[in-house]
Amino acid sequence: MGLIECKGVCKTFGTKVALDHVTLDIPEGKIFGLLGPNGAGKTTLIRIINRITVPAEGEVLFKGAPITQRDVEKIGYMPEERGLYRKMKVGEQAVYLAQLKGMSARDAQQELKKWFIRFGIQDWWNKKVEELSKGMAQKLQFITTVVHKPSLMILDEPFSGFDPVNAELIRGEILRLRDEGATIILSTHNMESVEELCDNIALINAAKVVLTGGVEDIRRRYGNNRVEVVYTDAEGSHTDILPAEEGGNAVLAALMEKGATINAFRELMPRMNDIFIKLVTGEDKL
Repeated sequence: MGLIECKGVCKTFGTKVALDHVTLDIPEGKIFGLLGPNGAGKTTLIRIINRITVPAEGEVLFKGAPITQRDVEKIGYMPEERGLYRKMKVGEQAVYLAQLKGMSARDAQQELKKWFIRFGIQDWWNKKVEELSKGMAQKLQFITTVVHKPSLMILDEPFSGFDPVNAELIRGEILRLRDEGATIILSTHNMESVEELCDNIALINAAKVVLTGGVEDIRRRYGNNRVEVVYTDAEGSHTDILPAEEGGNAVLAALMEKGATINAFRELMPRMNDIFIKLVTGEDKL
């Protein structure tokens, strides 16, 4: 049983089907990638999990029971469309948002100042939000999403607008929060981040779940049973890509029987980006 279970969730807007019997199991303490092209239904599903909207059919369970508003208070949600009150002071805004999630003003200030120092924005506490750069505002949005230590965090395109240095900072924090026990739903188009961060994924296309499972298992499933071997024999050094229908060990054994010395070996697995393209468009780059 996962922390979040979606069972047969359906949602329509007029004649448009946004979600078509979506069933997912999001494990506790893991980073779960929610993937799909624009318009696939990801944001609608996130809004249903947050009880912003309700499904036409199906249900969402939190720890095995129908999700309630009290459960939603344990969720940190960072939407793709960021929303901050531009005329408020940064610290005042952050404390206000933390209080909406049940923190006292005193606790909020203490925790927020730790986060501000960690993110290098402590000098911005008394400035107005409108004075922040886009990257600084993104940092503030991330902090206010996680400061109340939610058991579930939903991050929609969390790296959008960040330079590489700050994107790496956020990646590190996401991994740290996961390691401390948080469950994280990561909705992103960045397949590199999926490979770096996600334990499991679900791919939604045209309102349906078309793929789910562990990232490494999926990459292996869509692989072509090929390996890259660097070896040395009587003729010199070689780097070959070889078929491995019977497994990598069989390839290595065959080379060593011929007197080769194995210097390096790796299984060639497709990138998540290529799997995404294949399943969404039908174009096979694997």
